[in-house]
Amino acid sequence: MKIAILDDYQEATRSLECMKLLEGHDVKIFNNSPKGVGQLAARLAPFDALVLIRERTSFNRALLSKLPNLKLLSQTGKVSGHIDVAAATELGIAIAEGVGSPTAPAELTWTLIMAAQRKIVPYAMHLKNGLWQTSSSLPEYNTVGTVLKGRTMAIWGYGKIGKLIAGYAKVFGMRVMVWGSQSSRDAAVADGYSAAETREQFFEQADVLTLHLRLADATRGIVTADDLQRMKPTALFVNTSRAELVAEGALEASLRAGRPGAAALDVFEQEPLQPDSILLKVPNVLATPHLGYVEKDSYELYFNAAFKNVVAFAQGTPAGILNPEYAANARQ
Repeated sequence: MKIAILDDYQEATRSLECMKLLEGHDVKIFNNSPKGVGQLAARLAPFDALVLIRERTSFNRALLSKLPNLKLLSQTGKVSGHIDVAAATELGIAIAEGVGSPTAPAELTWTLIMAAQRKIVPYAMHLKNGLWQTSSSLPEYNTVGTVLKGRTMAIWGYGKIGKLIAGYAKVFGMRVMVWGSQSSRDAAVADGYSAAETREQFFEQADVLTLHLRLADATRGIVTADDLQRMKPTALFVNTSRAELVAEGALEASLRAGRPGAAALDVFEQEPLQPDSILLKVPNVLATPHLGYVEKDSYELYFNAAFKNVVAFAQGTPAGILNPEYAANARQ
């Protein structure tokens, strides 16, 4: 098969052990992605199968309809709204889903929390410029960090990642408070944590608040400006899940208003994030370039599954197919 691996910014897949699975196939790795449908279609038209790195490129009906040779989209992890599944099915394009792990994103979340609370990055950057124990050149931001022990960790979403974060917080001596569906709150209480009585209380009492929700129609924009403005001026807002969980513009406005006092972010509405983004100009924001799953063990796990799905499809034994109905319209 003629296979393309998309959006491998660091060309990391070349060094993966699981690349051996694709031996014998014609494989092209792209480390950048044109944004226009026309340019994307011209680049991808020759390929039989595309391996997608999470949601880095979206495939809508307009794009899919311009890829006459495409037979398979092999997804690393799960599909999350970036593929028009109905259009792919109608066009006879199979979508294969892979597997994931909560470990890397949970560890990245905790790293961001620790770094933001102790102001590690600005301290380190200023030290390289000869400034000792200086967290900012602006007096109002040149403040000391705070420990986590005794403070309240607020977790919205008590799934696999949320449970890991709760465990980390407990080890650090924090009070854990959960919000989300009734089943999430019940599960948290059963595990010995507390559930917020109200959404308002959840935001008001948080010292660190972190989101661990899937993006869907019901959760898009679920965090509002009113929610954020209830937070303490000393609180940290953390988002390593999806930027679209927060209402557009709400976080920037709330940070300017001083509630919450800081943010740690790994996800953005437009990725890659442009250098002129407001979020990169705010001193109380720690931003990383969507590193949640960008880690060697995770890559081996994600790509091993995605490549195996490609091989199985090429051998005529499709596996992990999200849309088995594609077969009625399958391309020869």
